[in-house]
Amino acid sequence: MSLNVEIKARCSNPEKIKEKLKALNADYRGCDHQIDTYFKVNEGRLKLREGNIEQNLIQYQRENKKGPKSSKFNLFPVPKGSTLKEILALSAGVLCVVDKQRHIYYIENVKFHVDEVKDLGSYVEIEAGDLIKPMTPEELHGQCEHYLNFFEIEETELIHNSYSDLILAKK
Repeated sequence: MSLNVEIKARCSNPEKIKEKLKALNADYRGCDHQIDTYFKVNEGRLKLREGNIEQNLIQYQRENKKGPKSSKFNLFPVPKGSTLKEILALSAGVLCVVDKQRHIYYIENVKFHVDEVKDLGSYVEIEAGDLIKPMTPEELHGQCEHYLNFFEIEETELIHNSYSDLILAKK
């Protein structure tokens, strides 16, 4: 399993975040229309991400708390046109679907998302991960805290749960 430390926050000014990332010469990978299908599982979370840039089955376990939180995850690349979604839906059942437009940026091992989530609004995510090079959880937390301060994200903007939880709460 790999380790991520991540934050998620409501974002009243997505353009401001994009401009700050541009000023840092962040590597912009593009805007991806992503459909995340969450499946019913006994432990953690399992979602199939279908996009033009990212196409993965993602299994993860993450605590729900505001601010930087640790997440252990497994990624499995899924080719376009795969029947995996149908197989998982029939065998496990679909929990919910999250539809979003995601602008994706990187600075070294830190990934940034500026998201517009259908029925939820605008968000920013910061994910510091150990996929590129080994890092301690403390180093990853430090990176998240640094960017949290850099983007001037307020405590009141932080959210503790996932988009799937927010979608389910609206039902």
